[in-house]
Amino acid sequence: MRAPVRWSPTWGWAALGLAGSALAAFTGSRLLGSGAVRWWYTAGLPTGHVAAKILFWLGIASLCVAWLGLGRRVEQARLPHLWAIGALWCLPFLIGPPLFSHDVYSYLAQGTLVHLGHSPYHDAPATLARLHHQHVLSAVDPFWRKTTAPYGPLFLGVISLMVGATGSHLVAGAVAIRLLDGLGIVLLGVFVPRLARAVGTDPRRALWLAMLSPLVLLQLISPAHNDALMVGLMVAGVAFAHERRPLVGIALCAVAATVKVPAIAAIAFVLVAWARTLPDNRERLIAVGKAAGVTVAIGAAVTVVTGLGLAWISTGLFNTPGRVRLSITPATALGYTIAHALHHVSVPLNGKHFEATMSHVTFAITAAIGLLLLYRTRFENLVRQLGLLLVGIAIGGPAAWPWYFTWGLALLAGWPSVQRSQWIAIAVVVPAFIIIPNGQLALTLSLSPYMLLLYLVLLAIAGRRWWSRRGALPRSSSGAASVLAHR
Repeated sequence: MRAPVRWSPTWGWAALGLAGSALAAFTGSRLLGSGAVRWWYTAGLPTGHVAAKILFWLGIASLCVAWLGLGRRVEQARLPHLWAIGALWCLPFLIGPPLFSHDVYSYLAQGTLVHLGHSPYHDAPATLARLHHQHVLSAVDPFWRKTTAPYGPLFLGVISLMVGATGSHLVAGAVAIRLLDGLGIVLLGVFVPRLARAVGTDPRRALWLAMLSPLVLLQLISPAHNDALMVGLMVAGVAFAHERRPLVGIALCAVAATVKVPAIAAIAFVLVAWARTLPDNRERLIAVGKAAGVTVAIGAAVTVVTGLGLAWISTGLFNTPGRVRLSITPATALGYTIAHALHHVSVPLNGKHFEATMSHVTFAITAAIGLLLLYRTRFENLVRQLGLLLVGIAIGGPAAWPWYFTWGLALLAGWPSVQRSQWIAIAVVVPAFIIIPNGQLALTLSLSPYMLLLYLVLLAIAGRRWWSRRGALPRSSSGAASVLAHR
């Protein structure tokens, strides 16, 4: 007789997550706001807008609960099962409307410019109005219509090919971009467990954190952010580098940088880790030459093939994110709070300019921390050092959008202390509820003082934990020595 099929709680959590993602993707089509692209379906609910919102957030909550529940049993699951669960949870968002951001339509507008022979680094999407592509321009958020592209030439070159294939069908174009970004998710699914094994941690828990999390599903897959492709290529490159194939790793990180520029940091960290394994300065110089040659060759090939030249290497890559003022950005929260406090005591201060100054200060602090991390990098700690820097860039940058934290989390997911941390799980779930379906941040700028207070409390807690661990090390060491002495 055949043994009866046992229903595993793992698949119960998988079913709950699928139901949650399907409910959110279905009802989300009613919550995109005016001016949004009409998707290929609209939720035919007999209830009103308020009921649709309740059902939507119920779906988001169900997905988050399912992810947390799966995390409690992830050690009993097999990697193929986790890949299957990830695919199931992704499916509704792959075919559903872009939620939590409309950036995908900016991608299509910039790709349309490339397809028409214009440079998106010189011409903003507003140019499409005189090129008789008003329907594409109408889909772009008005805030970004006069902003040039901050993305790499490889990504925009591929989008231009997609535009050539899908024509004026914005829905088909958005789905095609999702499939391209899905390649990045596949790379995460393959290389995150591989990287976790290399550093001696649980590949299943790393996959749970880096690929199946609500942060990835809701902030990368649903809005089709190109960060997914960049992160997937970068993690693959770091994995190859950690396996002592540094040139392959540098090449993949260089390709990732032509999608989005933050990946360029990985090239420097891999190079330093590689150079420290070499016996003398001559070998190190040769390694630097090889790394530079591979990076320049890939960058040159991409710029020549796409025909976009070197215009993409400009300050626009870094200035564009700074146009957004978010209460969750530490520099903005600090600048806004100080400026308004001084205003109440009749001290005149330009709030926006002061926030920009704070952003430059936090960037300088992040750069200094990055140099320190780089100086201490070895192959043994490459994953942690680079991951910490990327998280630092997300925190200290001009706009702390939640999906930016996937850059570092994809690497830190394989680090022991991160895998054991309940705080990380909470930090991954919270962003699911602070951005509404139309892409607007639910926390207004006026809440900046409260966000600043929250960051100060978290900083104090982190500092206290670090200090207590630092103080415990000598006692632990002396205790261990005492035990050995009595054996």
